[in-house]
Amino acid sequence: MSLEFVLATHNAKKVREFQRLIGERMPQAVVLPYDGPEPVEDGLTFAENAFIKARTAAEHSGRIALADDSGIAVDVLGGAPGIFSARWAGESAGDEANVQLLLGQLADVRRPNRGAEFHCTIALVVPDSVLAGGHEFVAEGSWRGSLAYEPRGSHGFGYDPIFEPEGLEVTAAELQPAEKDARSHRARAFVELLPELERIAARLEG
Repeated sequence: MSLEFVLATHNAKKVREFQRLIGERMPQAVVLPYDGPEPVEDGLTFAENAFIKARTAAEHSGRIALADDSGIAVDVLGGAPGIFSARWAGESAGDEANVQLLLGQLADVRRPNRGAEFHCTIALVVPDSVLAGGHEFVAEGSWRGSLAYEPRGSHGFGYDPIFEPEGLEVTAAELQPAEKDARSHRARAFVELLPELERIAARLEG
């Protein structure tokens, strides 16, 4: 029996990354497209925002929903942009504007003070219509590194072109997708989530 769920995002690049992560680790799972509303993310933590999105998607679709909330935390900025990473340069700003603003804010900061960390929280929401009583779960993953002085690489999205993972001399955007999938904050959160997905699948089969 396959496990079907919606991924609460309209970000095509994030969908492809999740499809790779899930396909490699849980091939019986099916990621369905989500065409529902995007709620206001007014939570104060990654987990709160992830659950806002997952609950909205589960209610709209009547299916199991996954949602991630992720961002980059820069040491010298006290953990910012954090939950505001996707809109650091403004509500309608894109990846390039966000990256350029962050680089400008760190223009005078030299190594080794450019430390940063990617963080990902994945929320799982199973509605009562799928499993009696419903069910919720949260998984988290982090990826430590530092910020480059300028963007490099054509893979990935968001802040990947300026994030240099710890122990590597390349940015996340210079890694091949399979390499990133083996190391990233999202991959680490999904590894934590996987046993829960398998338990849900077993309960549905039973």
